[in-house]
Amino acid sequence: MHSAVCPGSFDPLHNGHVEIIARAANLFDEVIVAVSANIHKTPLFTLEQRIEMAQETFSALRGVTVKPLPAGVLLTEFCKDVGASAVVKGLRGTHDLPYEASMATMNRHLTGLETIFLAGDGRYAHLSSTLVKEVHTLGGDIAEFVPHAVHRRLSDAS
Repeated sequence: MHSAVCPGSFDPLHNGHVEIIARAANLFDEVIVAVSANIHKTPLFTLEQRIEMAQETFSALRGVTVKPLPAGVLLTEFCKDVGASAVVKGLRGTHDLPYEASMATMNRHLTGLETIFLAGDGRYAHLSSTLVKEVHTLGGDIAEFVPHAVHRRLSDAS
């Protein structure tokens, strides 16, 4: 069985994330969505809420599971613990590549873990969790950019 991990803080999960994870599910037997607590960001949603929204979003997608990425655990260790042989990362454009490539090189250097880059669909190239939060906070309609589970939570919080 070939497994991959799609890591991220997913705060909030948006359709660019969903598109990459759905495509990864067609390439691997199992895709583990690893939801992390990013210490460099102030989250809109708790880790538990983000996990719940991801579980609801991916519940109908074959081979996709959602797990927390524990704070203080290297991604390479998490991948080893869950038996994943690869990390899948989406690239919105060339601006994402330098940062993602350096992380991929470090992960490969540490443990041999490979990273697969998937070019994101152009319809979502402008999306980021930060931008979705900002537009929502300022009263903009983000319904077409996020899964139903996220939109419902954002609407309930307003």
